[in-house]
Amino acid sequence: MSWSRRALLIAPLIAAACGFSPVYGPGGTGGKLFGKVRTADPKSPDDFAFAGRIAERMGAETSATYQLDWEMRIAVVPQAITPEEVTTRYALNGSVIFTLTEAATGRPVTRGQVSSFTSYSTTGTTIATMAAEQDAHKRLARLLADMVVTRLMAVDPATIP
Repeated sequence: MSWSRRALLIAPLIAAACGFSPVYGPGGTGGKLFGKVRTADPKSPDDFAFAGRIAERMGAETSATYQLDWEMRIAVVPQAITPEEVTTRYALNGSVIFTLTEAATGRPVTRGQVSSFTSYSTTGTTIATMAAEQDAHKRLARLLADMVVTRLMAVDPATIP
């Protein structure tokens, strides 16, 4: 048996010995949170994209045991400027500060912050630029939501009531 094959067989045992367990396995974080997280009410198109992606990844709320509150900030930064001082590319820098709490008691389960960026071009027509900007906002909000879900799934299942 080759070394790489032995490593593949031994790796799960080592991971289990270190306390790792499958997120969606019995007693895992995914099972404890799936369908049980209510997001804060969205107030902007970015919030709608964020909350929609959370619902896609964590399941539609069936019984809200937990409340996910967040604050999203997106800054628009010029990236490429021509000698004529025309901006041809913008970056969107976004961050989300989030808190997951027990709905019944208000006790915080976890909190954190994630950040990322995306960009779009302004070299096309006005309509194309507007579509590119809207798409960049949606992509950024969904990316931030994916990062929040990853953080939520990394929470120790023993700390989730």
